[in-house]
Amino acid sequence: MAKPIGVGVVGLGFMGRTHLNAYNSAAESGLPCRVVAVCSSDPAQLDPTRKAGGNIDSGAEGPLFDPEQVACYTDYGAMLADDRVGLVSVCTPTPTHVDLAIRALEAGKHVLVEKPVAVSLAEVERLEKAAAEAGTLCVPAMCVRAWPAWAWLKARVEDGSLGELRSLSIRRLGTRPGWSSFYADPGSSGGGLVDLHIHDTDFVCWLLGIPSSVSSAGTIDHVTTQYRYEGGPAHVVAEGAWDHHEGFPFVMRYTAVFDEATADCQLGRDPELCLYRAGETEAVELEPITGWDGQIRRLIGAIAEGGDPPATMGEAAAVMRVIEAEKQSLAEGGAVRV
Repeated sequence: MAKPIGVGVVGLGFMGRTHLNAYNSAAESGLPCRVVAVCSSDPAQLDPTRKAGGNIDSGAEGPLFDPEQVACYTDYGAMLADDRVGLVSVCTPTPTHVDLAIRALEAGKHVLVEKPVAVSLAEVERLEKAAAEAGTLCVPAMCVRAWPAWAWLKARVEDGSLGELRSLSIRRLGTRPGWSSFYADPGSSGGGLVDLHIHDTDFVCWLLGIPSSVSSAGTIDHVTTQYRYEGGPAHVVAEGAWDHHEGFPFVMRYTAVFDEATADCQLGRDPELCLYRAGETEAVELEPITGWDGQIRRLIGAIAEGGDPPATMGEAAAVMRVIEAEKQSLAEGGAVRV
């Protein structure tokens, strides 16, 4: 077995603890990784039994690390100086992502940066430049690509087994995250458009390429966008919102219409993914992992074996260009070329 990749996680809110769980799961599955360090400026977050809120169950049960085996830091520089750390997960509030990621790259670490990388294209491009100059990987955490039902859809578009994709509708709806106060400041979080809806913009671009134009309606916290493709599907839309009232259940869903069948997926439903064709309903079997598990397993594989990473900073910059076109469309009320 390859020598385990030592992992350090900075930021131990909901996403940091989700990353910890995914690394632990990857190690249990036999992949060469091991959490060796955690870091938070808030000492209370270094409690391995502390619970953190979230809109999706990450599957974590019990303590996420053993403080006798995992170094606990309140100083990020000290964690970066730990020679055992070869990969850093940046799970802090969005305004800190770029600077913390660049520091990790300069320390010779691989980096996984939570989404959104930043709330502006200029900041994403700043990290893209640093990543291009580094000798290590710097990966944006676009986990929806690795969610089993979404990866299944990508495979069906590529293999053509259901014919051409004619229509795709995506919905990601919920309440504004309440586990950190920074979400209430759109200047820091980017609002629902940048923090939540970016998942589906990224997926659409990964699935079909960069659209020729976008047309968005709504607000920064509840947006519906049509993505237009020359020679591609005539109907591609995504709705993203976090303006629902407390108690509204989180919705993560897509419906894809092909020449020969319709696929419908809703996270949390049983069965999660159904295929409808010729009057029959077929439940599609999926791997029982989360998108967080999938992206981290692929990243560990890329580091250990030299394969392609789950996403690149160049792709993150391209997606941010689309997001900025959507924001312009919201302001102007018409289609905007990308």
